[in-house]
Amino acid sequence: MLSDSGETPSRYELLSMVKKHSNLIGKTVVEEQDASDVEMDMRFWRDVFDLYFVCGKESRGRQDDDLVFFVRKFGSQGSGGNSNTESVDPYFVRRWAPELSNLVDETSVHVDWRRSFYLNLIAHTSFSVTVAICSYQILQNHQAGQNTPLSPIYKVVKTVYASPSRVNFKLDSKKEVETTPAYPDICFAIDDFDSTFDAVVLTEKDHCFCVVLNAHDGAAFPSEKVSSDCSTSDESTLNSDTSSSKKKDTKLTLFSGFVSYQMVRDAYDAGKSRFQSLLSVGHSSGKTDRIYMKGPAGRGEVEVAVSGVADQNQLDSGPFSPVISKKGFGLGVIVRRAVSVASVATKHAYASASASNHDEMIPLKCSLMSISLPWEYIAYDLLFKGAPPVNM
Repeated sequence: MLSDSGETPSRYELLSMVKKHSNLIGKTVVEEQDASDVEMDMRFWRDVFDLYFVCGKESRGRQDDDLVFFVRKFGSQGSGGNSNTESVDPYFVRRWAPELSNLVDETSVHVDWRRSFYLNLIAHTSFSVTVAICSYQILQNHQAGQNTPLSPIYKVVKTVYASPSRVNFKLDSKKEVETTPAYPDICFAIDDFDSTFDAVVLTEKDHCFCVVLNAHDGAAFPSEKVSSDCSTSDESTLNSDTSSSKKKDTKLTLFSGFVSYQMVRDAYDAGKSRFQSLLSVGHSSGKTDRIYMKGPAGRGEVEVAVSGVADQNQLDSGPFSPVISKKGFGLGVIVRRAVSVASVATKHAYASASASNHDEMIPLKCSLMSISLPWEYIAYDLLFKGAPPVNM
């Protein structure tokens, strides 16, 4: 029985059940006694998957929810050395249909329903990334708990989408991209990175390049009142013995990190890591370098295109793209102001550099290309993280 009243559980109730049976997330080695019978029961996860992402009204609430992802079982991904299956992707995608049987049939035996649920929970959640220039001193004071407000010098907020695929940008020809499977990593790519972050230029040695990824809406934030609209048989293994609680805050920080100007400058100059694997550089044939930044404690990876700002007259007279935040606030004036400030500052920096030595300031434009995180980190935070979000 799904519940004493015979009603189908709502998404809120379903997610409460999932939380109870998600003790394995993040564990690389699982002892048999650590796993509950339900947590390892693929029938349970198949039923939850069906109710949450196929039958429910909420699963069709947004235009980008028409894709349903299925993770293949490990043995069916070609990992055992079979040359005929080595190229099989770890997941496959279907367009939404009202019946699960219309999405998978004979292939359902190869589906890992537990991991498929988590992947769709992530893919159908809304995310935004904040890229900011901050003062290193203010960041230090904030981390030291001095109640210093984390006010950025300049920031851009951009909607991003979670994908089990990785987009490999060609820096020498931005129109050419290559998409490859990233799973078990989840990738948040910014296709228009060059124009979106055109004004993100580090012009002072006190500057830091900051990246914050937030989740704020969608599948991971279900309404407490809305119920699913399909029924299942009494043979379902689901149990709606859940405790009711208020909806959690609709904003979670999944990634936050920063690197100083000097770190970016060292990597840009040297073309190799010089600070304990925090940054590494892959040179392209063009004028822009691809820099990979590891997150705090090695969690996640940020891919950034870094280039020296060679001609400040281009900043004065070149076109700019107005940025509109999620709330609809126009940032065009702020973009102009930031470009103007960057122009003046970099002119002074270049004048100083030309009269002195190599260690003087070189303005660096930093364009965020992508963020990658393991799915287990994201799923755990979406379900359990209670820390307040990072606000800028």
